[in-house]
Amino acid sequence: MNIKRVYDPVEETDGYRILVDRLWPRGLSKAKAQIDLWLKSAAPSNDLRKWFGHDPERFAEFSKRYLEELTATGALDELRAAIKEHPNATLLYAAHDEEHNNAVVLKELLLKK
Repeated sequence: MNIKRVYDPVEETDGYRILVDRLWPRGLSKAKAQIDLWLKSAAPSNDLRKWFGHDPERFAEFSKRYLEELTATGALDELRAAIKEHPNATLLYAAHDEEHNNAVVLKELLLKK
């Protein structure tokens, strides 16, 4: 499983492309994005997203709160099912920060189990 910015060029190696953001990426057409699944439920809540604000100093706490949300909503199970069906998958995100975003947290969680 890979993660990458949704704005990066589509590659054959991406496999099944899963957008894990609640909001559609600005300025990107659906045709150009080539998304196979938009899993809004796997994205952080609006309140958590706004609180985090992509502040690297808040990333550890964001990760903890995000995991709690995922557990409560069952979204992680939904994502696991999609990846089980499509093992060659790429989680897509729109954030500029490649190290501090929800897709990083999701990948780490999925690789643990």
